[in-house]
Amino acid sequence: MDETFIDGQALRAHLTALAGGADGDGSKSDVRLSVLTALKEAVKAGRGRIEQRFIADGFGQKCAERLSRLQDEIIACIHDFAMTHVFRASNLSSGERMAIVCVGGYGRGTLAPSSDIDLLFLLPYKQTALGESVVEYILYMLWDMGFKVGHATRSVEDCLRLSVEDITIRTSILEARFLLGQKALYDDLMQRFDETIVRTTAKEFIAAKLGERDNRHQKAGQSRYLVEPNVKESKGGQRDLHTLFWIAKYYYRVRSQKELRKAGVFSATEFAKFKKAQDFLWAVRCHLHFVTGRAEERLSFDLQPVLAERLNYSDRPGASAVERFMKHYFLIAKDVGDLTRILCSTLEEQRAKSATGLYGMIGALTRRNKVIRGTTDFVSQNNRINIAHENVFDVEPVNLIRMFQLADEHDLLFHPDAMQLATRSLNLIDAKLRKNPDANALFLSVLASKKRPERVLRKMNECGVLGRFIPDFGKVVAMMQFNMYHHYTVDEHLLRSIGVLSEIDAGAMEQQHPLANALMGKIQHRRVLYVALLLHDIAKGRPEDHSIAGARVARRVCPRLGMSAQETELVSWLITHHLLMSNVAQSRDLNDPKTIQDFADTMQSMERMQLLVILTVCDIKAVGPGVWNGWKAQLLRTLYYETEPILNGGFSSIPRRERIQSVLGTLSTVFADWSADERDRILNLPYDNYWLTVEQSEQARQLAFVRDTDRDQKAFATSVLHRADQDVTSITILAQNHPRLLSTLAGCCAAAGANIVSAQIFTLKDGRALDTIVIQQVYTMAEDEERRGAQIASSIERVLKGEVQLAKLIAEKEKPKRRADAFSVEPSIKINNTISEDLTVVELEARDRPGLLSEVSKSLADLSLDVASAHIATFGEKAQDTFYLTDFAGQKVLSPQKLTAVRKKLISTLEHGSRSHVNGSKSGGTKKPHARAKKTA
Repeated sequence: MDETFIDGQALRAHLTALAGGADGDGSKSDVRLSVLTALKEAVKAGRGRIEQRFIADGFGQKCAERLSRLQDEIIACIHDFAMTHVFRASNLSSGERMAIVCVGGYGRGTLAPSSDIDLLFLLPYKQTALGESVVEYILYMLWDMGFKVGHATRSVEDCLRLSVEDITIRTSILEARFLLGQKALYDDLMQRFDETIVRTTAKEFIAAKLGERDNRHQKAGQSRYLVEPNVKESKGGQRDLHTLFWIAKYYYRVRSQKELRKAGVFSATEFAKFKKAQDFLWAVRCHLHFVTGRAEERLSFDLQPVLAERLNYSDRPGASAVERFMKHYFLIAKDVGDLTRILCSTLEEQRAKSATGLYGMIGALTRRNKVIRGTTDFVSQNNRINIAHENVFDVEPVNLIRMFQLADEHDLLFHPDAMQLATRSLNLIDAKLRKNPDANALFLSVLASKKRPERVLRKMNECGVLGRFIPDFGKVVAMMQFNMYHHYTVDEHLLRSIGVLSEIDAGAMEQQHPLANALMGKIQHRRVLYVALLLHDIAKGRPEDHSIAGARVARRVCPRLGMSAQETELVSWLITHHLLMSNVAQSRDLNDPKTIQDFADTMQSMERMQLLVILTVCDIKAVGPGVWNGWKAQLLRTLYYETEPILNGGFSSIPRRERIQSVLGTLSTVFADWSADERDRILNLPYDNYWLTVEQSEQARQLAFVRDTDRDQKAFATSVLHRADQDVTSITILAQNHPRLLSTLAGCCAAAGANIVSAQIFTLKDGRALDTIVIQQVYTMAEDEERRGAQIASSIERVLKGEVQLAKLIAEKEKPKRRADAFSVEPSIKINNTISEDLTVVELEARDRPGLLSEVSKSLADLSLDVASAHIATFGEKAQDTFYLTDFAGQKVLSPQKLTAVRKKLISTLEHGSRSHVNGSKSGGTKKPHARAKKTA
């Protein structure tokens, strides 16, 4: 059997037999159905063989070519059957002859398993009745077989006219491939297309294709390092490779990749890289289609492990099979970017040399080299730094770093020639250059630049210089972390964090990050921050804790960069503790004095805390879109301001009782228009911890809400407030307290798909609960958010009144998306009686799911435990929740038997709760709920 993986001769004979022999009539409906069935079976069998061969040899390009040849044979069989047995047209007139031409991706002779099939039915003149019938028969057969077919029926003149007007049509004809019929028609089209269209419109075509690419990147996500990339459309994907080939074919007027190689566009190494990228991307795309049975182009989390297994990746220490596969993918995507840059450089140079007349003179003036102050090795050409001679790096390897420093100093972009030569000179970056004081000083100047360090460092990374100069950085280039929290590869995250810092450094982030912006002007060790951010995740992918390993890397790299012992120690300390502030803010009770004291003991000084605040903001902000929000900003500010007095003197400036009296005095003034009895009654309802926990403005709002509810004699009431500055909406509930109230409130939020970021739950002295649930903002308009909050509040009221069952509301909730099923998080429970003076602290870790908070709070109520506060944090698929508990007598849980029971019950809930009952929702941020009447702070 040939490489079509189908015996075309045997298939034709079988179809002839179905029609009743050589002179049989194939137009009958029962014959058509039999022919359709036979064709489907042939395609299924052929594709099965192709998939088996593909799994065996792993060649993506060959798989796509085999699928294309199979498709060619199927279409040819349909055409031959139609002409012989349906329309019986043996002697065609010149006007009835046509050519069937493959265009678009199919025209390249490659197909993914579920790709569209693009066909051009090429006519000599206008359409005839016979031609129209044949085209219709072929198309309906293909459609009934389940293929998606893009098609056009045009004359040669139509094709030429439309290709002038439409770039898409022009591109499809550029890829045209003859399939069957009147080949002279096809030859005529291609000759005239080349002479009348391609020869005179190269500049226009190249500009249009690069514009399309930029728009596609904007739509798919600008970074090529998004962790769920679209293999076809994302930056560095298959479409970029196609665009590169279209441009080269058009400009050099060649038909094949081999001809492109002969044109001298790429070196032998670069052409090999092109072929390797092409084969790998085809392999990934073909596997995607085979696995899903559809035209799936996105490498979603749930599909990545499947493809890693099919592509024979295995686990290694510090990196799973899927992470190794995705690192390979991102390195290929980077290669595609390099190849595009090289092609653009070559085209620019050749077009410049060939320009004549007025445009040539203007171009020559524009390209005239300008001297860059302080160097003779580099020049400025049209505001881009370029090499002054071909030996610029061979003669002086430090120039591989100096080029980037000069570009930063003089605000220059990078000429493709300079980038290409830097990429080809990476072997010059050796141990000697890495130890060179001048090279390190130049690099540190770029890293801590007052201008745009992210832009220059990104170019450094793109051409490979950064990873060679800092080998530990090279190890995390294109490294993916297989989780739903991190949106980018490790190197992309590090560069983005530098970008956030430079914006804060420039004072451009005052509105978004007021505390970090204010602190930036106070710190003494500015460059410490830049180095710490560059290195904070540099040890990811190693078996040990990346914070500890990263600090060790810093102690080795910092002295090399010329940093002092004090600076080195600071960088190392920041990397060791770079997750601490975020973890404490999101998973600890910031009203617990011991929490603040323990944090202050680690900080040691105001400067260290100030540095850590800024680093934490940059780190979170660079994780990905939507990860940073106003609520997290508020948590960090609270932790900072609560710790500041201890680091500045170690004492509380105002005694507890005096603080409470001050609050009561202020509220008495606010409520001056109330009657004295009413004012005294309302102010006597909360316990002391309420006055020390809730902001005064919120106390005024909540207590007015309590008064209005009492005046209306309601047993239950809700109030909704949108807080635009914190990106949240709060829902305050006043109801009779009971142990499972938190579970009910969380369940109603789960039913609405709302993410709880905080909750404050207090029991008043009359036995009612005053609860405020804070949910993550979804809508940008305040009225939309308030309407959403009101709907959730209404559902809470209906459940508490018994008008609707919570289980029914939960059942209507959308199931978790399949992408979350790709991850497993081993349930973990830690119980600690030393974190807080008065409370037992339970920390749990599990895979997040709708209802987790409610399941856990119900289990704690079953254990007769009171939740004094809970802090809910979600990192992608992982829930990390902390509960501050007492028994119902208000004491710590100290009994070994009770602690064992708590652990056993919670582990059971985490492991089996998702399959038994779903009662709530949690995700994102910190939560501070349930205080059955915690009477002391």
